[in-house]
Amino acid sequence: MTDNASRTILLLNGPNLNLLGTREPEIYGHDTLEDVQELARTAAAELGFQLRALQSNHEGVLLDAIHEARGTAAGIIINPGAFTHTSVALADAISGVSLPAIEVHISNVHQREAFRHHSYISPVASSIIIGAGVNGYKLAVEQLVHLLQK
Repeated sequence: MTDNASRTILLLNGPNLNLLGTREPEIYGHDTLEDVQELARTAAAELGFQLRALQSNHEGVLLDAIHEARGTAAGIIINPGAFTHTSVALADAISGVSLPAIEVHISNVHQREAFRHHSYISPVASSIIIGAGVNGYKLAVEQLVHLLQK
């Protein structure tokens, strides 16, 4: 891992998160994906890290990004969206790259539909932040840096 990689955080957002700000604002709020990425980027910079962000509606793109992170990032923050509840492949990828990973969800998924209560990602995540709104991304950056500096 290069020195630059040791100071880089990969932020991944899964399906439909490109619709933030307009999709169900009563659940997800009015902040856009760009707002979320800027919030996380600013939090990372304040802690001496840089942040690379990617959103995709395609599971394979997210898998490839996780695999690539092995040599380009110190850790991962991921909001897998609906893939949380369906993707063994994402869980296997996170486990396979042996990087600390923080799972983030804007809403409190445990107060929502029953199918949202199960996460394939949680068992392989270093930490989980649920229900803190978009501020959860800032908290995830802080937690990831905390883990990296331990």
